[in-house]
Amino acid sequence: MIIDKLYELANKRGPICIGLDTKLDFIPGYIKNNNDLNITDKIFLFNKTVIDNTFDITACYKVQIAFYEAHGVKGLIAYQKTLSYIKQKEGIVIADIKRGDISSTAEQYAKAHFTGDFEADFLTINPFMGIDAIKPYFRYLDSGEKGLFILAKTSNPSSKDFQELKANGKPLFIHITQKIEEWGKKYRGNSGYNAIGSVVGLTYPDEFLMIKKHAQHTFFLIPGYGKQGGSGKDLAKIFDKNINAVINSSRGIIAAHQGIDETKNFVKITRQKIMEMKKDILQWL
Repeated sequence: MIIDKLYELANKRGPICIGLDTKLDFIPGYIKNNNDLNITDKIFLFNKTVIDNTFDITACYKVQIAFYEAHGVKGLIAYQKTLSYIKQKEGIVIADIKRGDISSTAEQYAKAHFTGDFEADFLTINPFMGIDAIKPYFRYLDSGEKGLFILAKTSNPSSKDFQELKANGKPLFIHITQKIEEWGKKYRGNSGYNAIGSVVGLTYPDEFLMIKKHAQHTFFLIPGYGKQGGSGKDLAKIFDKNINAVINSSRGIIAAHQGIDETKNFVKITRQKIMEMKKDILQWL
């Protein structure tokens, strides 16, 4: 199952998920200022260079679709080429699309992002509309080759506006966590973890500990490391040496070269940042 592959890579290579939230500002000058390249070429060449130089030390890649949609059709072509390239290299890609609509609409989202041009291994999903917004994805999970990461406790400051509201004596994020664990039972891999995972921000370690008590078989996608304030020390409060999670960093990795190296050698800084992140995480476990 795809969740077993992700679990294995996270424990073999380290639990690093690189966020390819590619803005033109992040692209080094030797690519960005090349007038022979169009927007599609610039974005894809940057992504490809990052992937080629980080593949051996990274568990997976998260590609946030908004950064590509912002450039219209040309941006979406770069998005498609990026997903296809990761698949070609037999890597794992999480399409960060955060869809959350019901019935026939969700069926079309599932078809669009689990098959065809935009095919990914995992999708991020918003559960606000309940099981109606989740169920249409299940038939793709039946193959064992697809998975979901459902928003439970996000890393942004205003997540508390709704996610921490109490219902029947428990915060909403606990209710969501329990549903994620319930929905995932059918899709449990040999690793012991479900192909329906949870998005929980590292910026709330105390709440994360509460979540873990209700998520015995849940694998986590963790934003909030680095620029948002989360650290390896925070992870140590939550996990032991068996890390059932991937920790995402986006601009902290792919924009680390800014103002330092705008040449083809920028990826040396990219690798260095990943190794520093890995050390910071693993030294506490």
